[in-house]
Amino acid sequence: MTASTGTVEQGQEGHFRRRVGPWSATAINMTQMCGIGPFVTIPLMVATMGGPQAVFGWVIGAVLALADGLVWAELGAAMPGAGGTYLYLREAFQYRTGKLMPFLFAWTAVISIPLIMSTGVIGLVQYLGFFFPDMSWLEVHAIGLLVVAVVMVALLRRIESIRLLTTALWVVMIVTVVLVIAACYTHFDASLAFTFPQGAFRAGGPFFTGLGAGLLIAVYDYLGYNTTAYMGDELRDPGRSMPRSIIVSILAMMLVYLTLNVGVMGAVPWQEVASSSSVASLAVTRSWGHGAAALVTVLIIVTAFGSVFAGLLGGSRVPYNAARDRVFLPAFARLSPKGGYPSVALVFMGVVTAAGSLLDLTTVINMLTAVAVIVQSIAQVAALVVLRRRQPTLRRPYRMALYPLPAVVALVGWAYVYVSATPLSIGLSLLWIVAGVVAFLVWARVRRSWPFGPIEVREAYVELQEHGVDARDEDEHAEPPAVTA
Repeated sequence: MTASTGTVEQGQEGHFRRRVGPWSATAINMTQMCGIGPFVTIPLMVATMGGPQAVFGWVIGAVLALADGLVWAELGAAMPGAGGTYLYLREAFQYRTGKLMPFLFAWTAVISIPLIMSTGVIGLVQYLGFFFPDMSWLEVHAIGLLVVAVVMVALLRRIESIRLLTTALWVVMIVTVVLVIAACYTHFDASLAFTFPQGAFRAGGPFFTGLGAGLLIAVYDYLGYNTTAYMGDELRDPGRSMPRSIIVSILAMMLVYLTLNVGVMGAVPWQEVASSSSVASLAVTRSWGHGAAALVTVLIIVTAFGSVFAGLLGGSRVPYNAARDRVFLPAFARLSPKGGYPSVALVFMGVVTAAGSLLDLTTVINMLTAVAVIVQSIAQVAALVVLRRRQPTLRRPYRMALYPLPAVVALVGWAYVYVSATPLSIGLSLLWIVAGVVAFLVWARVRRSWPFGPIEVREAYVELQEHGVDARDEDEHAEPPAVTA
């Protein structure tokens, strides 16, 4: 690490430490991607798509995830910093709409990111039902709240210890998936896995009628490949490690999901899979017995904990960075002087996660997807195109292959996912965005910012280059001078 990064390395007030390398970065992404997701959504996917043809839902979801991952890879490598999408929207849309888009992203992220973590908590408690099948409603939700509290205690510490703990949780996740896959293929029946219901693929059949809802589930399972993009301030050599962590984690988890899904379909009839609340435990019980299933269930619970842990670790950086850039409540810009973590942001998102854990899984998946797609996924594709035109001299350590094809695939895919959500979720997402616009106008009026004042343009990363500072090593907190348009 060069001398210019001393402020980050030494952990002075307001700075993260660049301690997370490519191995740990990939581990963080994969832990968040897998977590409890496939273990609770395989039954949902099979029920939605009406049989073993659900495997194609994972394939289509992987195509969308990879296309979108290439968008993240280019933007994240060029603009490594705490906040991910917040930075990209801030840089791309500042020329015409001031700070509206980054404000809206922070507004939606404080809801959508914790809701993703809530699904991990819901799944964890769901698998606890293997040991305690007669839990009451009160006991289920009390345990969920306790899980969130334990995660918060684990996160309120230095990033160095978090890096080691995250890697350990990643190892547990890999072991868990391998054991479940091994159990499934021990008594694999190809006729169960590859015999599709009659008329499954005909026009109007279960595959096509369930594709939209199935893709929404698949996308949810792949979410997490962008976790390290929220931690750009903490990655070593982010121009290389961030694209690698994103692309490798997507490809690796695609293979894991396909292998796991086919294995479960070959071990348990799809009708039983569709109605199961702990399908991994069911599959292992069929192959290796109750004792082995109990062990695997414990590992799944630990894996779920790891996904919530990794997600809050990265997600808490979003409101922190927005507040630091004066586009969110100032309290969220506080860093713990001892641990170097965004304390207020972390606690707030933990509270939202706890509230979301009180809902059912399908409702949460629909809500978080609908809220996130417009302001994050679709807007980010637009940001990639805008930045290529507006900032052509920006240093891009990674450039999207076959541009603009992956961007077009991502745009079309996300639009399809959005319209496939439930009408209630779509309505609530639009209502939340409208509320965000109103909140922005009030905020802008108080601060005399656009549209009540001149647009201030700060091409932060371009100006860093002009000053001879590599974006991999910059002092993020030294703001470049403002240019009034």
